[in-house]
Amino acid sequence: MIVKDIISILENWAPPAYQESYDNSGLLTGDAQMSIERALITLDCTEEVIDEAIRENCQLIIAHHPIIFSGLKKLTGRNYVERTIIKAIKNDIAIYAIHTNLDNIQTGVNQMMAQRLGLKNCKILRPKKNLLRKLVCYVPKGNLESVSSAIFEAGAGHIGNYSHCGFSSEGIGSFMGNNQSNPAIGSPDKLEKVEESRFETVFPSYLESRVIQALMKAHPYEEVAYDVYAMENSHWQVGSGLIGEIDEELSLIDFLTRTKDKFQLKTLKYTDLSRNVRRIALCGGSGSFLRLDAAASGADVYLSSDFKYHEWFDAEGKLSYVDIGHYESEQFTKELIFNYLEKNALSLQSKISKVNTNPVNYL
Repeated sequence: MIVKDIISILENWAPPAYQESYDNSGLLTGDAQMSIERALITLDCTEEVIDEAIRENCQLIIAHHPIIFSGLKKLTGRNYVERTIIKAIKNDIAIYAIHTNLDNIQTGVNQMMAQRLGLKNCKILRPKKNLLRKLVCYVPKGNLESVSSAIFEAGAGHIGNYSHCGFSSEGIGSFMGNNQSNPAIGSPDKLEKVEESRFETVFPSYLESRVIQALMKAHPYEEVAYDVYAMENSHWQVGSGLIGEIDEELSLIDFLTRTKDKFQLKTLKYTDLSRNVRRIALCGGSGSFLRLDAAASGADVYLSSDFKYHEWFDAEGKLSYVDIGHYESEQFTKELIFNYLEKNALSLQSKISKVNTNPVNYL
């Protein structure tokens, strides 16, 4: 395989269009056309991880956190970021980051956390808006099935757990080509009226080029009439955080004990709550920005990390905030990526890094 093949597999799962504006996911070093046999999967890419990749003869490192987050103006080895990049380049090791795009998909980091806690009926806590487009086109009645099938094949028509979602209605289309035209139906300089189907469906905005190309290729007309509309609807499968339920109510202390066990924690921080808990909201990594969303959702507990001191007061006795640590909340992301590649990149030998990259220690 080549690096580009692995990138395609990962980005089919977590499209880069779903990363946050501040993020820097994607190929950070290396040639996309480079041949690879082995990949090392890690949460963070550090010098020690590069050394591990060299020992294990891995040509690609797949990291959750981008080692290059802001611009690099020099490569002099003055800090760990520059030293890591220099060592990777010297040893022909490509580095790929799959960060907030993996956080924001429904089968990503937050779902992995929810599964460890045994949450059911999970939904995105803050779905993203303005990610969807609606396509409307007009097709001769006899060509509706072939054209709609091509559009669906290009990635349109997915709503939640359903595919091939579309709507059609019948009408009469009219047109008259000039003497330079070559109409599929009728003749130039003659008004034609044809039984047509108005077909409409939805698609993620990042697929627009692919969907329109599929429409143009499958449509019989020389000139294709179509419209693309921006939609303000929330995309319920993409967004920040997750909320779900445990099977039965637990006291807060029992839930915290379960959390410590499932995430192999030495310690955690929390705000007190006198009532039992069942509805759990969570977000991997720095999730304090969702604390008010969690309260509005009716959650009993909001589990994340990196809360600032004054933010703890926002709980106001309505729910409990639980901070388990940034690394701790995302530590199993390595297994998440590994398992996906095991199923979808069969010819790639993947390894999970054994390096503990957590910069925080507890006494």
